[in-house]
Formats: sequence, structure tokens, C-alpha cells
Amino acid sequence: MLSTMQDVPLTVTRILTHGMTIHGRSQVTTWTGEPEPHRRSFAEIGGRAAQLANALRDELGVDGDQRVATLCWNNAEHVEAYLAIPSMGAVLHTLNLRLPAEQLAWIVNHADDKVVIANGSLLPLLVPLLPHLPSIEHVVVSGPGDRSGLSGIAPRVHEYEELLAGRPTTYDWPELDERQAAAMCYTSGTTGDPKGVVYSHRSIYLHSMQVNMTESMGLTDRDTTLMVVPQFHVNAWGLPHAAFMTGVNMLMPDRFLQPAPLADMIEREKPTHAAAVPTIWHGLLAEVTANPRDLSSLANVTIGGAACPPSLMEAYDKLGVRLCHAWGMTETSPLGTMANPPAGLSEEEQWPYRITQGRFPAGVEARLAGTAGEHLPWDGTSAGELEVRGPWIAGAYYGGPGGDLRPEDKFTEDGWLKTGDVGVISADGFLTLTDRAKDVIKSGGEWISSVDLENALMAHPDVAEAAVVAVPDEKWGERPLATVVLKEGATADYAALREFLAQSVARWQLPERWSVIPAVPKTSVGKFDKKVIRRQYADGELDVTQL
Repeated sequence: MLSTMQDVPLTVTRILTHGMTIHGRSQVTTWTGEPEPHRRSFAEIGGRAAQLANALRDELGVDGDQRVATLCWNNAEHVEAYLAIPSMGAVLHTLNLRLPAEQLAWIVNHADDKVVIANGSLLPLLVPLLPHLPSIEHVVVSGPGDRSGLSGIAPRVHEYEELLAGRPTTYDWPELDERQAAAMCYTSGTTGDPKGVVYSHRSIYLHSMQVNMTESMGLTDRDTTLMVVPQFHVNAWGLPHAAFMTGVNMLMPDRFLQPAPLADMIEREKPTHAAAVPTIWHGLLAEVTANPRDLSSLANVTIGGAACPPSLMEAYDKLGVRLCHAWGMTETSPLGTMANPPAGLSEEEQWPYRITQGRFPAGVEARLAGTAGEHLPWDGTSAGELEVRGPWIAGAYYGGPGGDLRPEDKFTEDGWLKTGDVGVISADGFLTLTDRAKDVIKSGGEWISSVDLENALMAHPDVAEAAVVAVPDEKWGERPLATVVLKEGATADYAALREFLAQSVARWQLPERWSVIPAVPKTSVGKFDKKVIRRQYADGELDVTQL
């Protein structure tokens, strides 16, 4: 028996038309570095999205599911592209501006991008690549920047505002299949070539609904979200589409991502929500400690991309700002969990839940796989590799012209994504990650969590950041190497740091090898890049003290 319900496709187009009409007065505010930021209403954004779609079709020949790339900061024009490109039936491809040049070129060629929309300030990154990007036919430049390098290049060059000027603010949006490709992102390629993940209209729509649910970020049109997480990092964690769906005002930092301007944005524009990786919040904390600002408007902050040290949560609690842990991946759109404690608990009772990665929403199924492939119980103690599936989780990678690619090491035979994260799940569905499978330390047959050691170290008042990796050991096979970044004015006392760690972990887990480094190497999306530390140790580049 079939239902009697209408079969209405879940598409980005519906998010666009709903947001620009029902929530037409909501705003996208772009920070400019000037006394007054630039503001556009959702109604204006919707009209300009239609102008962009008309220009892409009539002037640039985008008439199907061609890929239209963006090399942009977080700003209003990027939001317009987020809405226009999928809604017209093309595919939005956000490019990670922090990737190495050769990797960026590989991604553009693999995706077969036809058009690239770039902010003018990023032309020094793009222009040297263009001779190596044969599929690019058009370059659209938005905002200030030096255009001199564009003369004589093969693709046609267009100015964004000139391209939109005079075009209709309406568009005959096609009725699309909800399973059609809407957007794509590539993984950061920390091992091997980056892998393309292609999101459907349906997955974006359902993911946007989940982002706005109270068990997730719980955003409404009364909120303003400071979107620090880049729009090239898993579609800014789904926030642009989710915000347009429910009328959430967006505060976009553009290229002003340093602690001081971020503190100014919060004090002047008073966002109620923000989203960024832990590195951003470390930097902001140091800034407002040295130069106090009013952060009181921030009710909630979503923090993800890397584990958040409990000490950082405690520091922001004292400022009246609540950090909420989230976990996800490029392959999960990215929302996988959020650490909102169960209702009815005291602050003290909430704490054990807050320091987990969070609880799975209804759209994400999870299981733990043991070393022999067996499925482990949700008992809070049995550790295994996390596997997930759901309507906004990838089931394959984009394989370029040859079709989809499904590496055996990432997807199970029955269709689950193998995340590479190791952890435990409580009986009520809260995930605690203990390590990445590739980073866990096996010492004398016993497992040591590098994440536990890092979190404990970063609670020390002299430590700004810490990264722990496994290094070879003749007796135990592997032992932990602790690398620490000291706060300004602090000096290294490894014995004292080791004794401080002993308050939190078993003594047999304590590192014997220590090194002070100027900064923890980061990936393009702000995660600790531990392979760099392992290479530096192997090559003798670190000044290591052994206790």
C-alpha cells in the first residue's frame, strides 16, 4: 500500500525560495574592515542569486550539471553562489584555499570545473594555477584585488558585479530530482589524493533541517551566527543552507579571521552563535584576555574539526560562553554528533556529557567495529572503529569521468562508512572518541590515547597547545612523544609537566620523550597534522629531551 502524500522533491531551490520570501528581512552581514560592514537582506540575496544564475546560463554557458567552483572567503557573494548554482541544476564545488597549489590543481582537474568564482584577494593563488587547469573556461572575480595577473590568460575573465548588472532578479528554476548532485567537497588529502564527496539536494535539505533542530544547533530567525568555519570546509558545516532555511542572520568574516577582528565583530554585531575549530577559540581567548571585549551575546558556540580540550571549555564557561562539541567529516555533510547533555541535569552532571563528541541524531546510525570486524556493544567501555550510515552520509567517492570510486578501506560491504575514528559509545548514544585509528599508540600491547594525553597537557597553565604522537621504541614497540607549545613567558620543565600528567593518566602512559615546538603543524582545515611531527622526529629535526 502506498501513501497518499505528495511527492515533492527536497531541493536547495526550496531553501532559496523559502528563505528569500518567508525570511526576506533576515540579513547576511559581511565584515569589511571598515567602520560599517556590508549588509544584504535575504530578499536581496535571493534576487542576486537569480541574477547570478541568469549570468551563468546566458553568458557563461552553464546549462546542465557542470561544476562551478568557488575560491572565496565567507561573504555574501559566496552565499549567493551557494544558492544559485545548485538551484539552477549545476554543481557547486568549493575549493579549499589553504591546500598546496599542486593539490588544488589536481582537485579542479579531477572535478572538471568549467567556471571558477574567485575573490580578488585570492587571485595570487589562482592565477599561477590557470595554465594547468584546462577545463576552466571562465573566471569570475569578486571584490577588491590586483587583477594585473589576469591579462593574457586563456579563460575569459568577468567582473562579478558587472556580470550580474541588469539581469533579471527572477529565474525559472528547474524542477530537479532531489537525488541529483548539488555540491561537492574534497577531503584534505592527508593520505593519498583528495577524495571527492558529492552531496545531493536531498542530503543538503535533510542535513539543514537537522542542523536547526534543538538537539543540534537549535537556530532560529532570532539568532545571528558568526560563521568562522570556512565555506570550503564541508560547506561551512551546512550552516549557509540551514540559516537560509530558518532565517538565521549570518555574520560573515570574509578574510578577517584573526583574533582581534573576530573579537571586534562579536562586540559590535552581537552574534548569538558561532562555529569554528578549536584553534580559533584558543586565539580569541588569548586576545580577549589581553584586550577585553564583550562576548556576552554569544549563547552557544559549535566547536568541531578537532577535539576541544576540556580546559578550553572551562575557560569560556568563565566568560559566559558555552562551547558545544560536535563531530563530523566531509563524508558526513558533516553533522554526525553534538554534545548537548540530556535535559534535567545540573551543571556538574552535564559536564561528563559535554566533554564527549556528542549524541547521534535520528539521521545517523552508528556502530563500533572491533579488530576482527565484530560489532561491539554500546556500553561506554568497548572501544572500536566508528562506522556510520544515513541519508546525509556518503556511500562512495566521486571518481571523475570514470564514475564513482568506492575504496575498500573506507566503506564496508553492507554500505557503512568506516570513519577511521576509534572510540566508545554509551548506552544512551553519546560518542567519546579516543583517537584516530592511525594515531593511536600501541605500547607493549596496550593502547594509549594521544587525545587523552593532549587534553590533559593543554589543561596546564603554561601550555598553549600540545600534540602527542607514537614513535618507535626498542623495548615497547611504540611510546608517546609529547610536543608542546608554551605560552608566552613560560619555560619548559618536562619533569613538572610529566607529574602534572600523572594526575590524569596512568603512569605507564606518561611520555618519556618531550619537545618544545613553536606551533603545532595544522592541516588546511585546522586539524593537528601529526604526520608532520612524526616525519620531523624521524628526520632528527626536533630537539627531544628524554626523561
